[in-house]
Amino acid sequence: MVDVSSKPVSRREAVARGEIRLKTETLDLIEAQQIAKGNVLATARLAGIMAAKRTGELIPLCHPLPITHCEVEFDIPESRDRVVITATARITARTGVEMEALTATSVAALTIYDMCKAVDQSMVISEVRLVKKIKSEV
Repeated sequence: MVDVSSKPVSRREAVARGEIRLKTETLDLIEAQQIAKGNVLATARLAGIMAAKRTGELIPLCHPLPITHCEVEFDIPESRDRVVITATARITARTGVEMEALTATSVAALTIYDMCKAVDQSMVISEVRLVKKIKSEV
């Protein structure tokens, strides 16, 4: 693990984004809440937030962080062929929260996949990336 004890405490925010491509018919079922496992987006949001909080347990050598904020949002473009997932994580600490935002995005996508796999075997998770990182003084 990297020693961050000499770094100053600062406010940090990270935003990650990813997507899951799926059939329009699958998206229709998600929106109508007709997926057998339940409310897909609500479950994926909760799973992403829970994963962000446990990132230090999942990624070797990643600092366990007491994140102060995490949100997971979903956007469905007009093409109706994907769900775009955006996760934002914030903390006041000596190290950043990029891994937490990326983990939240990834686990939210995996949750959508798991909940919809019975009706759509063509889903593809892609484009998971860090889109913004902010650091400011306390």
